[in-house]
Amino acid sequence: MTVFRLPDLGEGLKEAEIVAWHVAEGDHVIAEQPLVSVETDKAVVEIPAPYSGTIRRLIAEPGDIVPTDGPLVEIDTGAKEDAGAIVGEIAPPRKPADSPRADTRVKAKATTPRLQAAPAVRRLARELNVDLGTVRGSGPEGTILSSDVTAAAQQTSGKELRGVRRAMASAMARSHASVVPATIMDQVNIGAWGPKEDPTLRLIGAIVAACQAQPALNAWFDGTRLQRHEHVDLGIAVDTPEGLFTPVLRAADSEPDIAGKLKHLKSAVENRSIPPQDLKGATISLSNFGMMAGEHAALVVPAPQVAILGAGRIDVKPCVVDGQITPCRVLPLSLTFDHRVVTGGEAARFLDALRTSLAKKSLGNSDGLS
Repeated sequence: MTVFRLPDLGEGLKEAEIVAWHVAEGDHVIAEQPLVSVETDKAVVEIPAPYSGTIRRLIAEPGDIVPTDGPLVEIDTGAKEDAGAIVGEIAPPRKPADSPRADTRVKAKATTPRLQAAPAVRRLARELNVDLGTVRGSGPEGTILSSDVTAAAQQTSGKELRGVRRAMASAMARSHASVVPATIMDQVNIGAWGPKEDPTLRLIGAIVAACQAQPALNAWFDGTRLQRHEHVDLGIAVDTPEGLFTPVLRAADSEPDIAGKLKHLKSAVENRSIPPQDLKGATISLSNFGMMAGEHAALVVPAPQVAILGAGRIDVKPCVVDGQITPCRVLPLSLTFDHRVVTGGEAARFLDALRTSLAKKSLGNSDGLS
């Protein structure tokens, strides 16, 4: 009997939630046949069978959160030794539970009362009124992570967060614990736009122009190192009933078909077929929340990014044009940035370049769109 364990799915992921089994106990499977679907950081990944055999027991059930190298299923292969997994790397042989070394390790952990948690995680626990003594850490050597604290806070009352909303809660907690946010707001007269202009496409072009004028906001900061990027990989917030997704529009400054690529990404989000790599690596983000409601907002900067632009609801307001008060179509703008590495002047110049681009009559190549 061979126990197949959750393989390393890459991207530093430490766990996954079981979405659905594609086999049942007693089924005969062949190598690389679809075995189980799991959800990791907002993406659903299908894991194939690592070898042929008969399913004897499904150890994990849909909804269970399984750590990397945690047991998934027992497969009768007729072999004496584990042949290894197709997905990820083969884990080294595990020590028997009755070995002296294993006993020593277990006893050492059982007699070590010290809680391992970073200062930011302890602060988050205080804010959420979570007793760290009741939290089981999922990090290395039992270290308590911000995601553990968030999950513990949800368990005290109400419904436990799962899937996309759980990933969103963890990401927001990490940003809250590290980023020092500041927000500046403005608006732009878009009366020069044509009747069929797509606001999202115009915003993408304007962000590209602003990043070229002020590169300081197209960057990552991990608390120590600042990395500025040559290309604009734009994260675009997409609201769904399951929660918030942020697919990444790669190289928005050189993509020849922005509209087509954007349509493809949104479709992949809606049918949950978007691959994990298309949800990672954004260098700056856009939230076009005004498509639903709202004028201005102080948004959450998704670390390690240092800036996010919010676009509010387009409305008709009185404004002064050539000394005369006239009705204008106005687009509200909110720029939230990490004040640890972005100065107020850099943010203001970025917003000014953004407004200049949005006020133009037509897009043109200078906005990064054809």
